[in-house]
Amino acid sequence: MTAVQGNQQVVIPASENPVVAGVLAGVAAREAVIPFQEIKARSRSLSDNRDALAALLRPGCGVIVEIKRTSPVFGPTHVTHTAQSVGALAAEIESGGAALIACQTERLRFDGSLQDMQEARRATSLPMVCRDVIVDPYQIHEARCYGADMVPLQVGLLEQARLESLLDRVESLGMVGMAEVRTPEEADRALAAGATVIGVNSWTFDTNEVNRQAFSDIEPGLPESVVRISLGGVRNARDLMAAASTGADAVIAGEAVMNSNDVTAATRKLVAAGQHPACPSRWGG
Repeated sequence: MTAVQGNQQVVIPASENPVVAGVLAGVAAREAVIPFQEIKARSRSLSDNRDALAALLRPGCGVIVEIKRTSPVFGPTHVTHTAQSVGALAAEIESGGAALIACQTERLRFDGSLQDMQEARRATSLPMVCRDVIVDPYQIHEARCYGADMVPLQVGLLEQARLESLLDRVESLGMVGMAEVRTPEEADRALAAGATVIGVNSWTFDTNEVNRQAFSDIEPGLPESVVRISLGGVRNARDLMAAASTGADAVIAGEAVMNSNDVTAATRKLVAAGQHPACPSRWGG
């Protein structure tokens, strides 16, 4: 998290955040079973990366559908209500034309798991985004072992040296690092760390409220070479087109698909909106 002392922005140590503290406790428990050196060796032996960056650079505004079992704001979603397997759900999302699949693996607030991501990956050919609070190197190697192709790093939870080292580690494993930001100051820190994919999250971490100005406030300060992803607030095709009109190359959509009675149709509708002539494309095609 960040706080302001006088005119200076200060990063609050991640360990003081209760969510992060819970995440670290989980990491410690898993590391007691599979030591760091073992998970590291396993992750470095894998070679079946899927090209998440290429998926993001397609013409139009790409759609990344997020699989989640529940959320602290909206409660249980499609997976829980229908008892549908994650693999079957992922296959429906792929049929709808999504560019990538994001899977919530955070257990504390979203009842997610790495096994969910692994199941989704096995059922599809799409690149996978591991949606979690990533603050420890162990998690990066673990995510790779369970099929992640892109990993988010929440800039507001990480001191600069840790942000840089985690980003380097993600990329050393052939994955794409997405710096997740909520303010222009965090975006500046992400760029300084070398991030080339930036996700602007409109959900505030502490209050779970939507800041619909977040993307338009941050986007003008990003270099042309940076891939821009809008996270949160995409409830329908109109929201997606609005995000694209302000410079989003892709959006992450959760409830817009997850609470639909027809996941494939809901995905297809968003994908069609992203290909509309009104959605500018920075990558040609």
